[in-house]
Amino acid sequence: MPDLLLELRSEEIPARMQRKAAGDLKKLVTDALVEAGLTYEGAREYWTPRRLTLDIRGLTARSADQREERKGPRTDAPEKAIEGFLRGAGLTSVSEAQVVSDPKKGDFYVAVISKPGRPAEEIIADVMPGIIRDFPWPKSMRWGAASMPKGMRYAGIEGKGSESLRWVRPLQSIVCVFGPEHEETQVIPFEIDGIVAGNVTYGHRFHAPEAITVRRFQDYVSSLEKAKVMLDAERRKDVILHDARDLAFANGLELVEDEGLLEEVSGLVEWPHVLMGEFEPEYLEIPSEIIRLTIKTNQKCFVTRPQGGESLSNRFILVSNIEAKDGGREIMHGNGKVVRARLSDARHFWTRDQGDMPDLDTLVESARKFDLDLKKPLDQRMAKLDALNVTFHAKLGTQGQRVARIRDLAAQLAPIVGADAALVDRAAVLVKADLRTEAVGEFPELQGLMGRKYAALQGENASVAAAIEDHYKPQGPSDRVPDDKVAITVALADKLDTLVGFWAIDEKPTGSKDPYALRRAALGVVRMLLERKVRLPLLQAFSEALATVEEHIRDPEADKDFEAALRLDAAGDSEALEGVMERTYQRRLDLSAIAIDLLSFFHDRLKVYLRDMGARHDIIDAVLTPDADDLLLVARRAEALTAFITSEDGRNLLAGTKRAVQLLAAEEKKGTVVADGVADELLRLDAEKALWAAIKVASKDAADAIAGEDFLSAMEALSKLRAPVDTFFEEVLVNDEDAAIRANRLALLKAIREATGTVADFSKISG
Repeated sequence: MPDLLLELRSEEIPARMQRKAAGDLKKLVTDALVEAGLTYEGAREYWTPRRLTLDIRGLTARSADQREERKGPRTDAPEKAIEGFLRGAGLTSVSEAQVVSDPKKGDFYVAVISKPGRPAEEIIADVMPGIIRDFPWPKSMRWGAASMPKGMRYAGIEGKGSESLRWVRPLQSIVCVFGPEHEETQVIPFEIDGIVAGNVTYGHRFHAPEAITVRRFQDYVSSLEKAKVMLDAERRKDVILHDARDLAFANGLELVEDEGLLEEVSGLVEWPHVLMGEFEPEYLEIPSEIIRLTIKTNQKCFVTRPQGGESLSNRFILVSNIEAKDGGREIMHGNGKVVRARLSDARHFWTRDQGDMPDLDTLVESARKFDLDLKKPLDQRMAKLDALNVTFHAKLGTQGQRVARIRDLAAQLAPIVGADAALVDRAAVLVKADLRTEAVGEFPELQGLMGRKYAALQGENASVAAAIEDHYKPQGPSDRVPDDKVAITVALADKLDTLVGFWAIDEKPTGSKDPYALRRAALGVVRMLLERKVRLPLLQAFSEALATVEEHIRDPEADKDFEAALRLDAAGDSEALEGVMERTYQRRLDLSAIAIDLLSFFHDRLKVYLRDMGARHDIIDAVLTPDADDLLLVARRAEALTAFITSEDGRNLLAGTKRAVQLLAAEEKKGTVVADGVADELLRLDAEKALWAAIKVASKDAADAIAGEDFLSAMEALSKLRAPVDTFFEEVLVNDEDAAIRANRLALLKAIREATGTVADFSKISG
């Protein structure tokens, strides 16, 4: 079966787009070919900075013939209906249709439409121009004479305006070759804006700029390799990584590995050549994080450190796209000059951030508001952040107002977490201060981390410094969770303020869109509560957080209503006062609805977290009630139920409970009367008396265990109901003819449901 080789060669494709673009090309082409009736054995995509390549193996040479029978109207149908049928079927007259008789429906027309198969070459030539023209680049451009306004001509080329091809960078050539593995291949020519597909490509733009004629994928790869182009991106990554490790080791160093940078650098070169540059040792006085980011961001280079050491060395690894004749000395020298200039800027930021700001006299009011010490550099930056009224969000106020909210909420959370209140307060007022530092202004990725370093330099308590860095954490499912209680408190306050605020202004995540990373923030709260064993009533926390943001989200008429209520109350106008109070009450209901909706969002995040930890979905559903706001307690219930449900006692409890609850639910659905409580005088048989006695004992023992949060013991106590339940169903007819006795016996089953419901809803457990 024949193979297809496709290459789209252009000027440099941004590294961040290459992998996805190659995947998009594979999907678009293979989907189009399959939709046209072709099949294939396998397909693989490749990419370099200057080309996207697709290798499709075992493609059928021709699509299959198709035969379709399309049923039409009855033969005596109105003429317009028959004409519409003929048009849809592509027939010119009814004589071309068949007449089929149905004993019940009569005679009706049927069109038999035959579509002969098409050669693969024809299909490929047909689908490729549309795929290329409509390729889903995040950003694209037009170029050349064809991009001129429509109607204009230059050098014999007529402009096409908005109809000209858009591509991420100017498209230079197309290779499209098709044929069997051991026979002659053929070019499938199609044309896009003057570029005609052929069998010619080009190698490395400096080392081998000559044209290369290719026949199939194998010689294409080997020809590119000879022309200094390494087609496989994963191989380029592997070569860069191992050569960088070896070069570092040869110089007594080790590479500081960076997967993201490795991916990016492999997309910048077609023929990687690893070299080592250096800078003056005095720049190592700058924090290593700044050095690493400076070198990574500006020069796309890797840093190194002494073998077995933690601090960085003054050597860095760079990756060139050429094999220089001088061994790379000029390249290393040039990169070193740029790195030194960037590190000089970084050292300037680092030094300036430790000095006084020039306008301290304008910061006094902000300093007083947050109890700041203007003799300390980080305090000055926090005062500046507030004084500038930097907007956090148009509907949620400034950064200074946000810090004030975090401070208030953290004060209320501190006793719950068990953190020192004074340290929490100090950390809360400084957590956003480094946003006004020059280092963070240059490298936003360092926010929090730089705050910690500057806090340590001005003598802050270690817990305060840790909280400044860690209040952003965890920023994902694999990120570290804060372990210092001060940091946990401030991190919770920060995330809860974010979530409550955006919920209050109805900026919730929708589908795949989550511009404010609210899912990540909620998962961070869940992880801190569970992994650091914090018992936090979320509804209470939401209420407290809502109170701090209410001034930004409440009805603009709220203050007027309050003032009006005072006047009406003083005047004794009770009817008008009632109307004002009704509006106030409605606003409170709205805030309550926000809290309930946000709690449901947290439940979704908790389910995801627990499932990732191995919990069964039915067990999570069994212990998670809509109003459950102590997530640690829910997790403990789920853990206990998971351990218990597979034991003999667990199976007994599940079987006994399900039988009772299912019968009760069926009767409730029919509207059968169930007594409010069990009446001893209506218990006629020994089996029902024994069950009632067992229920009372099990309920008390379970309640005592639950009060001590010993859920396993509670379940064990309830599991003893299995035997009396079985005896009850064997010897007692629940639906007695006497309505009072029937209602009383159903009340027994209700008592079982209520007793077991204190632990979990066993009806939701499968099995």
